[in-house]
Order: sequence, then C-alpha cells, then structure tokens
Amino acid sequence: MLLADKTAVISGAASARGIGRATARLFAQHGARVAILDLDEAGAKAAAAELGEGHVGLGCDVADLGSCRRAAEGAIAAFGKVDILVNNAGITQPLKIMEIGPENWERVVDVNMTGVLYLSQAFIPHMRERKQGSIACMSSVSAQRGGGIFGGPHYSAAKAGVLGLAKAMARELGPDGIRVNSVTPGLIQTDITGGKLTPEMRAEILKGIPLNRLGDAEDVARIYLFLASDLSSYVTGAVIDVNGGMLIH
Repeated sequence: MLLADKTAVISGAASARGIGRATARLFAQHGARVAILDLDEAGAKAAAAELGEGHVGLGCDVADLGSCRRAAEGAIAAFGKVDILVNNAGITQPLKIMEIGPENWERVVDVNMTGVLYLSQAFIPHMRERKQGSIACMSSVSAQRGGGIFGGPHYSAAKAGVLGLAKAMARELGPDGIRVNSVTPGLIQTDITGGKLTPEMRAEILKGIPLNRLGDAEDVARIYLFLASDLSSYVTGAVIDVNGGMLIH
C-alpha cells in the first residue's frame, strides 16, 4: 500500500461520480485515512462513512478563508497530522467572453484559484512544523490550450492561475520539505460533463484524442496517488497531463 500510515485531505470530494470521490476511495484502498471536504457537509460525512471507519467528512467553503481554517483544525484534530492535501474543489460555467459578468468571474476565480490559496494556507503551517507534506492542485487542459469543452474563458484563466500559484508555492515551500504539484485533466466523465455531451460531440472530441477514449475519474485519481506517495518524492513544481493525448506539447 502506497499510503500506509498517511493521512489525506481532499476538497470537493462528496460528489458520487467526481474525481475527488474517486481519489478518496483510491487513497483509502492504499492505507490512508481520508478527510473529505465539501460545501455539502452532509454529503461529505456520508462519503466518509462509505469509506469506512477512521475517515471523516467536514463542511468547507474553499472560497472562505475562515471555513478553510476550521476544516484544517478539524482534520488535524481528527488525525493528529495531515500528510497530503489535494486541492480538488472546482466549478465551471459554459460562458463566452462577453457573457461573463462580475459575479461569474468572481465565483469561478474564487472557487478554482483563490480556494487553492486559502486551503493551502490553512494547512501549510502544520506541514511546515512537521517539515513534510504533499500538496496537489487541480488545474485543467483548459488552462493550457485556452479553453475547454465546457469551461468559459474565466475558467481557463482561473485554472491557469492555479498553475502559476502551485509553481510559486513549490519554489517557496521546497526548503520546508513540502512538495506542490498540479494535475491538468482533459475531458473526464464526471457529473460536470454528465448530460452535456451529445453523441455527435463525443465522436468529434474522440477524433482529437490519440488514446481514443474519454477519461474516467479513476484516471486522475491514480495521478493524485502518485503525487501523494513517496513514488514522487523528488517531484515538485510539476504539471502532469491526464488527457489521453488531447494536448501534446
């Protein structure tokens, strides 16, 4: 087991078909105790209970620093330590550039990018004190190619911001023994894409994916597992693509 005796916190992990939930299941299978954070506190607790004894679910609004700090206190109190943080929470909106209003911009940036800052800030002092930790951040192929299938320009901007923030954190936190990396998924079949992808869209998208399939949540979860484990002990500031070859650069 790659995460024996480790503890992990995963944000945005209550959704049944989401990447966060798949990551929580995989981490638990590899021996980690997992704290599931989600805006839906009841959903987070139910998801943690599904994993079995020793896991916890906590309510957390990643766009609110106070909420992040309370979640961090709760996770540390439950486990005694936190080794791994997965900044997975995110939202998207299918808007074009002239359709983006201030409320759209602020919400998407707050959850996708500012949330990474706030939740990381909540756990960094603890990791610094222990001189160890792994932080993984969810970005997107949208940040790299200037747009995705469902996300608008504000989503691309926020996810590109995550890449810069994670690299800067990796540089600053490296001397403290804390690794920080990013994951850039392509089109993954989750609740976000569920119902929006027509057969025609699917066929057209697959033409641009060399592996000739859409991704599953487990495909991304396995990369999070690599970044959380000692297999990646000399990896920091990296961006790992999980897109089936949709973007090769």
